[in-house]
Amino acid sequence: MDKKSKIYVAGHHGMVGSAIVRKLESDGFNNIIAKTLKELDLCNQQAVKYFFEIEKPEYVFLAAAKVGGINANCKFQAEFLYENLMIQNNIIHSAFENKIEKLCFLGSSCIYPRSCPQPMKEEYFLTGPYEPTNEGYAIAKSAGYKLCNFYSKQYDFKTISLMPCNLYGTNDNYNLDSCHVLSALVKRFCDAVNSGVDEITLWGTGVAMREFMHVNDLANIAVYLMNNWNDPDFINTGSGKEVSIKELAYKIAETAGFKGTINWDSTKPDGMPRKLMDVTKLEETGVKAKISLDQGIKQTIAEYREKFTM
Repeated sequence: MDKKSKIYVAGHHGMVGSAIVRKLESDGFNNIIAKTLKELDLCNQQAVKYFFEIEKPEYVFLAAAKVGGINANCKFQAEFLYENLMIQNNIIHSAFENKIEKLCFLGSSCIYPRSCPQPMKEEYFLTGPYEPTNEGYAIAKSAGYKLCNFYSKQYDFKTISLMPCNLYGTNDNYNLDSCHVLSALVKRFCDAVNSGVDEITLWGTGVAMREFMHVNDLANIAVYLMNNWNDPDFINTGSGKEVSIKELAYKIAETAGFKGTINWDSTKPDGMPRKLMDVTKLEETGVKAKISLDQGIKQTIAEYREKFTM
């Protein structure tokens, strides 16, 4: 990409898409296309086809997706599968038909089997059943990657596919019905401190292990790989470090200033027992995550309080 390249960021209002836009702008790219849902319904095949024919982007970051935490994924499996398939298929196919220069697909570490060996290496993909609590989303992301990969290998259409670990940070979703675990914990502990609540009950046992990466790190990696990497096989994109949900909760509680009691509801699901990705392939490209979890939590709490509680 050069500074005048026409770049379409699908999902620019979301956490990932907005981070990619910020990164591109900070790097001096000044021809970025962004459309709101009212302007472009990505589930509408004809609308997406028309958009590509008229706008003719040269590069695409596919960050648009229907996303949510374990609660939303459990309740709305059909919607997570259908909407993500529609968004991905429409964008990838239209990008291919319009012969764009390159597309970056953003997937998810949930594509790996529930009982996947740890840390998860790229070659473990499709070696076992998905985690049931997010199967719809996992199938959609697997299919999106495969579509990119097939177009690349069959027609020499340039695509790269990134499979990020759990993301958090600037412009995250804090709706408890649909948000992910880290943002949910930030909201709950900050709100508890603000309202004087001295006892909180959290889902599961807290023993599940997760890997987290700040969304600014993902944006930096995505832009770097778009410029420097051309392998159509997907690449793990994470920090390479893990923490239990219980340890994460206590980190956030302490940083937020919550001094009350934390209870665990073991009748609720933990999700996949462990999700740590092998990031050897990523680091061999010359880029890696830099923001520590402690630093990211501190920044996220400050941003949440500035936006929602002050």
